Amino acid sequence: MVSSKPSKQRKAIYNAPIHRARKQLTAKVSHDLEQQLGIARATIRTGDTVKVMRGEHSGYEGKVIAVKPKEGRIAIEGLTRKKADGTEVPVWIHASKVMITRLDLSDKARKEAIENKAKQRKQTLEKVTGTEVAG
Repeated sequence: MVSSKPSKQRKAIYNAPIHRARKQLTAKVSHDLEQQLGIARATIRTGDTVKVMRGEHSGYEGKVIAVKPKEGRIAIEGLTRKKADGTEVPVWIHASKVMITRLDLSDKARKEAIENKAKQRKQTLEKVTGTEVAG
């Protein structure tokens, strides 16, 4: 972003087109996955398993059933609340408040993208440290 004004930065995030808003829908990857895949963050998709880290529902783990890129929020399977009329609706959690515990790698393109990201990270670490990194 060009501006250092917070209001303009917020406006740019709120008015971002879908292809940019989707990229902002990232979350930290669990330590086990980070060691296994060699990535620190990943874009959240339907089918991933996440754990809520903040708020009243912290500790809850479930599968992502819906994603709202414009709002930056996700719905998790089984995480619902009752409305006044008794109907149950999903609780929408902000993407930054969850941690990905299992990635859905059934999509071939996503699997390749994650492998490429891990490869780039490994090369960067080798360049910075000047040593061979295992993995």
